[in-house]
Amino acid sequence: MKKTEQKNTRRRGNRGEGAVCRYLRRRGYRILERNFTIKGGEIDIIAGRFRYIVFVEVKTRSKATDTEKYGHPADAVTEEKKTHLRRAASRYLALHPSNKKPRFDVAEVFIPEENQTGFAKIRYIKEAF
Repeated sequence: MKKTEQKNTRRRGNRGEGAVCRYLRRRGYRILERNFTIKGGEIDIIAGRFRYIVFVEVKTRSKATDTEKYGHPADAVTEEKKTHLRRAASRYLALHPSNKKPRFDVAEVFIPEENQTGFAKIRYIKEAF
C-alpha cells in the first residue's frame, strides 16, 4: 500500500471511529479510551455503560457498495484479530480493574468520500464475539 493510501485509510478510520463515539455517547455510553494499544493488539474504542465495559472494533468503508466487492466490514474481524483484541482487553483490564462485564462489539461504518456530503451510516453489532 502506498503512503498516500495508508494516510487516506487512517483518516477514513479516524472518521469512522469518531462517528461511532458520537453514536455511543448518544446512547448513554461513556468513552473511556480510544486506540488503546499494546504490543500485538489495539482496541479502537473502550466504552462503559451500566454493567458493561465494551471493547469496540470499528471497520470503516467509504461506500456501502464496497460490501459487494469486499464483504461486510465485520467479516474483516478474523479469528486472529479476535485473539489480538482479547489480549489487549485483558491487558486493559489488568491496568484498569473493573467489576463490569466485558463485551466485544463491532461497528461497521459507511462514510461518504471526503469530498462528498452526508452522514455516516453505522451498523452496530453487540456481542459480536
